Amino acid sequence: MAERLRFTSVPLLIIAGILVGPHAPRIGPLDLRFLESAEVIHFMGRVGVLFLLFYLGLEFSLGRLLQAGRTVMTGGSIYVALNFTLGLLLGWSFGWPIKEILVVAGIVTSTSTAIVAKVIVELNRTANPETEMILGMILFDDIFLALYLSVLSGLVLSGATSLGGIVLSMGMAFGFMVAVLAVGRKLVPWLNRVLAIKSDEVFLLVVLAALFAVAGFSETLHVAQAIGALLFGLVLAETEHKARIEHLLLPLRDFFGAVFFFSFGLSIDPLALGGAVVPAVAAVLTTLGGNISAGLLAGRAAGLSPRASTNLGVTISSRGEISIVVANLAKSGGLLQAMEPFAALYVLTLAILGPILTKESKSVYNVLKRIFRWTDARAEGERNS
Repeated sequence: MAERLRFTSVPLLIIAGILVGPHAPRIGPLDLRFLESAEVIHFMGRVGVLFLLFYLGLEFSLGRLLQAGRTVMTGGSIYVALNFTLGLLLGWSFGWPIKEILVVAGIVTSTSTAIVAKVIVELNRTANPETEMILGMILFDDIFLALYLSVLSGLVLSGATSLGGIVLSMGMAFGFMVAVLAVGRKLVPWLNRVLAIKSDEVFLLVVLAALFAVAGFSETLHVAQAIGALLFGLVLAETEHKARIEHLLLPLRDFFGAVFFFSFGLSIDPLALGGAVVPAVAAVLTTLGGNISAGLLAGRAAGLSPRASTNLGVTISSRGEISIVVANLAKSGGLLQAMEPFAALYVLTLAILGPILTKESKSVYNVLKRIFRWTDARAEGERNS
C-alpha cells in the first residue's frame, strides 16, 4: 500500500501493529490479534533495531564526521540546540519527572534518517542546493544522539538514584563509547585481515556474531543495545569491507527494520492513546515550528535562499526509528507508562506530516514569504551567493 501511495511505510507498519496487537478488539469469532507470535515478533523487532543502527553507523563513518565542513557543524549545532531545548521545555511543561523530561528531549531531537533519505530520493531532490546541508545536519544529529543515548541509557537503565551513582553510570556509558571507537580505529588493519573471507555466508555470520556480541556486552554496562550496534557500524565503516557488508545486510535491514516498526505498534494500547493526544499535538506543533526556524537559521548561515532554507526545515521534520528507540529505552527503565503512547502518536503524526510538508514545501514557502515579506530578488541574490 505504501509503495502504491509513494509514501513511507513507517506509519502504516505501526498502525498495522496496533490493529492486530494484544489490545485490539475481538469481533465475534474473528480474532486477528497476534498473541502466540508476539514474543517472537518482539525479538525480531529487537534484531531489527540493531540492523537499523548498525547500517546507520556504516553509512556515517567517523571519517565523514571529521570531514564535515564548518557550515554543516554550524547548522547541526543550531538544529540540535534549538530542538533539544524545546524538548526539555516540553517535558517540563507536562509536569513529568526529570528522567522523563530527558527522554522527551531525545524523542523530539531525533530526525528520521530513513524517512528523510527516502523522501529526498523519491522527490528527485538529491541535486538541490540544500540536500548536502540536510544530510550533514542529520549526520550531526545522529552523532549527538549516539552520545546522548549512551549517557541517557546509563542514567535510565542503571536505576541509580544518588548523584554519585548517576554520575558513575553515565561515566561508564560514555567511557564505553569512547573506548569502542578508539580501540576500533586501532584495530581496522586487523579487521581488514580477519574479514577477508571468501564465502559470503561465513563472512555474514562472522559480522553478525560480532554485532550481537558487542550489542549484548553494551547492555551489561547499561548502554542501550542499539548504541552498541551503532558504534560497531562506525568502526566497520572504516574498513575495506564496508561496501560488502552493506550489500549483504541491506535485505536483512529492510525486513527486520519493518518488523521493528510493526513490533512497536503491537505494544501500543489504542485505548491509551487518547490520554496522549494533548502532549503529542503540543510536541508536533513545537517540532514543526522549531525545525522550520532551525532550517531558516541554518540556511541563512550557509548562504542558502529562503526557498532552499524552507525545504531544509520541513524535510528534517520527520520522526521515526530513533524516537522509538528512545521511547523503548524509557519503557525498559520503568519510566511513566504515558511515554509509550506519547511517542507513538508523535512519531505517527510526523512520519505522515513530514513527507507531506516536504512534498508541498513550495506552499509552505509561499506562506512564510508573505509573513517575512521576502522578495524574489532577495531570494535570487541569496541563492547566487
